[in-house]
Amino acid sequence: MTQSPIVALDARLLFGKGTGDRSYWRGLLRGMTQWSFDGEILLCYNSSAGTFDPEALDPLPSFCRWFPIPAPLGGERAWSLFQFPRIARQQGARVFHTQYNLSPFVRNGGITTIHDVSFFIGPEWFSPKDRFLLRSQIPRSAERAKVILTVSETSKREIERYIPAARGKVVVTPNALGDEIRPVSREEARRKVATELNITSPFFFTLGTRWPRKNLRLAIEIMNHLSDLPHQLVITGKEGWGDLPENSRVIYTDFLTSDQVSWLYSAADLYLCPSLHEGFGIPLLEAFACSCPVVCGSGGALPEVAGDAALVLQSYEVETWAQAIRSLVSDSGKLEKMKELGAARLGAYSWGETARLTLEVYQDVFRQTSL
Repeated sequence: MTQSPIVALDARLLFGKGTGDRSYWRGLLRGMTQWSFDGEILLCYNSSAGTFDPEALDPLPSFCRWFPIPAPLGGERAWSLFQFPRIARQQGARVFHTQYNLSPFVRNGGITTIHDVSFFIGPEWFSPKDRFLLRSQIPRSAERAKVILTVSETSKREIERYIPAARGKVVVTPNALGDEIRPVSREEARRKVATELNITSPFFFTLGTRWPRKNLRLAIEIMNHLSDLPHQLVITGKEGWGDLPENSRVIYTDFLTSDQVSWLYSAADLYLCPSLHEGFGIPLLEAFACSCPVVCGSGGALPEVAGDAALVLQSYEVETWAQAIRSLVSDSGKLEKMKELGAARLGAYSWGETARLTLEVYQDVFRQTSL
């Protein structure tokens, strides 16, 4: 009798405040609702953590079910290393899907999602502790994995360049636009940001955790070169590490709801993405969806995701960006064309297709473990 695969998925990243990681896992789960699967996926979570909200993700794919696993002494790390693979294996799991770190106790059937290897490309963007852990542990996880999933062709090339053990087993399953960002009309968005966020002047928008890799300092310094424009810069995202300069034309927001972020995308004159490196760049798609023209850097997969829909700058010189922005905001025809191209670019990415590719990987890895 042919056995059906049971997949154990580390579902902890489905929860918590919005990040690119959470967008990936939630998008993957939503995409799976479009397909059937001859097997079962256990959505494993730490039942001791107290941050679990299953109703937020209904409806689930018919072949998925929540599976609580309590944490032993040692907390989250012990859960990942020992408890998750041990308990899931007792339930019949033969395939294990995690992100970045794959437990050494998953000796067969392991799949890891590696979004990027920016910790090799720009080690100075990370704290010494994080840099050491990522550069020492991720190659070991890649070596243990049967398959490595990543989110862009650019990331695939970079993973195979910096981690020799990954060569020949990286599969691209791209990110796509989630359903948390909902565009609104420009008029309504401007009214909302004025009344609820107290932003009344024209503005540029950027979103991201305040890490050196996001290069938010460049976006701030640009404003000093645009004194002839009435715009402010709105920066939304979690605090990270590294100081950012004070600037009277910059507005920092605390963590915002998805609706509030949608208003900012929809009301902004431009979305600025000065990041030095991205494995994908979901905010570009979010801006496209909200008819917000994008100016971005050329780091990592940004040109791949942007296609012809954004202004991609090869230089990270402040004056280059300032000149490009000044020219763009005065060209209404160019801005309208960029909005059209952005809307069309969204069609290149689909969570349904990403889910289909991922489910195929599950089946392939299960067949390998059965040989």
